[in-house]
Amino acid sequence: MSEASQQDLAAATEVLLQLRWSDQDALGHVNNARIVTLMEEARIRWTREDGNTGRFEYGTVVASINIDYLRPLYYQPEMLIRMGISRVGNKSFTVRGIGYQDGEQVFDSTTVMVPLAQDGKSSRPLNDIERGWLGESLIPARS
Repeated sequence: MSEASQQDLAAATEVLLQLRWSDQDALGHVNNARIVTLMEEARIRWTREDGNTGRFEYGTVVASINIDYLRPLYYQPEMLIRMGISRVGNKSFTVRGIGYQDGEQVFDSTTVMVPLAQDGKSSRPLNDIERGWLGESLIPARS
């Protein structure tokens, strides 16, 4: 792993997730769609302060997901996901998530998130408190 990669990851939040036997596909790999679900679980754990209320009063929605699969992920008791914020915009932010198994990167992903307004349907600008929290978790974007 390059020195730049190690620096990127040092600032990230770590979330340890359990893999389930049912996450596997016919080839014995964790199914690519399950990786999206694992990223969602890690994101939710990270953005919820106390397990009940999130950091975004009316919630967020996913605007886009991009995942580069670097090598197969196999069933094991757990995997590590390191996450951080790679971009903060006016009405959205990007979460970067890197999955690890046995110390090796297995995927590198970005998810663009949009905060919802009180109506639960429209987007809204990020407020100063949200910007502050997101800013504390900044890491470099994927190259």
